[in-house]
Amino acid sequence: MSRPGTTTDTRHRRLLANRYQLIELVGSGAMGQVYRAEDKLLGGVTVAVKFLSQALLNKNMRDRFEREATISALLGEKSNHIVRVRDYGVDEKEIPFYVMEFLQGEGLSEVIKFRPLPIARFLKLTRQICFGMECAHKGIMFQGEMCAIIHRDIKPSNILVIQDPALGELVKILDFGIAKLVQSGEAQTQSFMGTLAYCSPEQIEGKELDNRSDIYSLGVMMYEMLTGDMPIFPENSSFGGWYEAHHYTKPKPISPQLNLPSGLENLIFQCLAKAPNDRPQTISQLLQSLEKLEPSKPESQQETVVATPTVIADKSKSNAIKSQPKLPKAEAHCLKMNWPDNKPKQKIVFPHAIKASEGVFASLWVMLEEQDILNRMSSIRYNQFVFITSPHPMILWLTVLYHRDYGPRWLPCYLDLKTSSGQRFARLLGELGAYWILFFPLDGSNRCQHVMTTTIAPNQRKNLQEWANKSQLLKGGKPQVTKRMLRQEFEKLKPAIVEKLDALNSNAFRSPGN
Repeated sequence: MSRPGTTTDTRHRRLLANRYQLIELVGSGAMGQVYRAEDKLLGGVTVAVKFLSQALLNKNMRDRFEREATISALLGEKSNHIVRVRDYGVDEKEIPFYVMEFLQGEGLSEVIKFRPLPIARFLKLTRQICFGMECAHKGIMFQGEMCAIIHRDIKPSNILVIQDPALGELVKILDFGIAKLVQSGEAQTQSFMGTLAYCSPEQIEGKELDNRSDIYSLGVMMYEMLTGDMPIFPENSSFGGWYEAHHYTKPKPISPQLNLPSGLENLIFQCLAKAPNDRPQTISQLLQSLEKLEPSKPESQQETVVATPTVIADKSKSNAIKSQPKLPKAEAHCLKMNWPDNKPKQKIVFPHAIKASEGVFASLWVMLEEQDILNRMSSIRYNQFVFITSPHPMILWLTVLYHRDYGPRWLPCYLDLKTSSGQRFARLLGELGAYWILFFPLDGSNRCQHVMTTTIAPNQRKNLQEWANKSQLLKGGKPQVTKRMLRQEFEKLKPAIVEKLDALNSNAFRSPGN
């Protein structure tokens, strides 16, 4: 990728589609050029614009581009691990372009440039890469047809690692479907698009590809992430040299000094199998294998703490504000909030710290169907926190909205207490003793439409502070294992919570302490 400003281009500073003001070139490669730009229609929001390297020379190519671009846009909405495509079009020279969310982070190629990853970080990042690939391989429904998407160019420079305030390191996969688009023209049929060092034997032959080709490329990348080296080297860097290497060269053994679990080494070499039938057949299978690699610690070394509130959360907004004067009266401020560009528009829940004139306060952002939101406005509110110390300290923050006619609406999210952001958020909840819940409609406006508040019981506030402090001294590792354990605890808690809320509903018009 070239550095900003290294190339003089006629596109520089031009207004694209009467909307996107191009600012500077931030990268270029075989697939095209990427510019930082401002969306003038949205008040100067920063976006990334990628021009593909192949002009659309006929109507078939244009139709193909529109179809693939629409599918890619839908894919970014479905997975938080795939860069979101916000718009697309064709310029006056028939060059197609994508408009994407602008992400500030570090390419995986830079992350592993000078030293390989420790196993814990490797597993964390690889799982997220697999989650994005799994979503694409399963497909997107488009015009009544399920369309599976193959990346065709999985490599470290197409993986971006960004810092998310709630999740810590968050992986975003770039350029899903781009290689196929660039290759779609009739003049391109005899050319090869991809990156030779990472492509599968069947890709280098020009065969029709399926998801197992991406799995091979992922195997090459996993080997590099752990060793800092490539599993296969050709006699020379020509197309023919790489063809021979991918078809006939056995991958180099991994040094025993790395002390990799044998299952992990075997899994990588299985991904690198020459024949597609000898590899894991799906990313889902690969994910299952990754999760089984390192068993969690014995139960005796784990600590699970369920902080049950001493009182039920408030039934009305007024009760919440009166009982917690520390919570800023910032409802108008909340209603100005917009759903973030880096979050998919789907039914998800995540924590967010909001800065207001009164200070910083905790909030829970929720996207639901609009009618479901309206149904929940008169719900009883209840929250509970579950803390697991090992193998990775993490909190399940569970909010429940219970309505006698519609039942419970579960709003679970997780606070990773080995990240500074997770620790700060847990302390903030404990200090304030209350939080706002912001509701966003699944379809329609990105603006927050409804707000409510809820309180946290005194014993839970104390626990949150203690857990944040305790986690500084605990070892981290295998956060996905802890998250799976918390989900199991969540399922165990559900019946007891529903029973409690059913009982409370019969006394719905009594005071909160009854």
